[in-house]
Amino acid sequence: MARSMWKGAISFGLVHIPVDMYPAVETKGLDLTMLDRRDFSPVGFKRYNKGNGKEVVWDDIVKGYEYEDGEYVVLSDEDLRRANPEATQTIDIQAFVDAGDVPLIYYDQPYYLAPGKGGAKVYALLRETLREAGKIGIAHVVIRVKQHLAALICVGDTIVLNTLRYPDEMRDAGELKIPSPNSKTAAVTVKELKMAMALVEGMSEDWAPAQYHDSYREDVLALVKKKIKAKQTKTITQPEPEKEKRTTGKVIDLVALLQASLGKKPAKAALAALDDDDDDDDPPPRKSRKPADDEDSGDDQPPPRARKAATSGARATATKAAAKPAAKKAAAKSATKAPARKKAA
Repeated sequence: MARSMWKGAISFGLVHIPVDMYPAVETKGLDLTMLDRRDFSPVGFKRYNKGNGKEVVWDDIVKGYEYEDGEYVVLSDEDLRRANPEATQTIDIQAFVDAGDVPLIYYDQPYYLAPGKGGAKVYALLRETLREAGKIGIAHVVIRVKQHLAALICVGDTIVLNTLRYPDEMRDAGELKIPSPNSKTAAVTVKELKMAMALVEGMSEDWAPAQYHDSYREDVLALVKKKIKAKQTKTITQPEPEKEKRTTGKVIDLVALLQASLGKKPAKAALAALDDDDDDDDPPPRKSRKPADDEDSGDDQPPPRARKAATSGARATATKAAAKPAAKKAAAKSATKAPARKKAA
């Protein structure tokens, strides 16, 4: 752990807890250096005196407040501390509130607080009190040259100070086009909501932060290794032609998307409940039968059995009807021949 960035005390009532403040996060971005594309030399920046153009070293730099155009009041670190010694050295708890009452959008930057010399017992007392009460402490603290609103939170065995944004630092979302729950164009159906709930149920799991990592950073570093291996370290990759942008006016079938998503992340219990709820819905409309001409027009479709039987019956009837006249003629012919035989006898 790095050395403490702030030393002071937590104050609530008449209780003072000496603490040291440490950064709680370490940003791991891509450390890219700006280069001159003509010879790939690093680009540097200089702190220079705007009056004479000469470079200024850190030891000669002081802070100042411009009270008139071009006129400054010099403020040293000691001046800033003396302006309000108590504020610059104290985390002053103003109130205790339920953690759920503070929207997540207000949280800004976390810091670890460790007990200072002789402060272990009162530190533990505040920690256990926060844990038992289920509260967080809302405090004021000056870090560098800004007074912050902050929340003291019990995280495991550590008290974490998380700076909060002031309400006037939050931009108003009223100018954004946010659909209201009663919007006609963005109305959510009961079925869509049930399917979305089933998807959430299927994707729900215990919080395991270790499984999440910066995959984009890993991909960029893998690309760096690939370019080194291919000896393309000085190759500037040009952008490809832009692909056709997706039309935003296209109607999205949310039910189809949710069904496809549920296929990837099934939630058995939730899907079973969804199926039970669907039984209460109105039955789907019956499909209209195609006209008879359309049914007969298909060459590949065999005719129905009943129709085939009727056709066979018709053919049999026609055969019998044709056989009757033939039988009568045969009988008449034999009748004319019979007397002639007797006469001959």
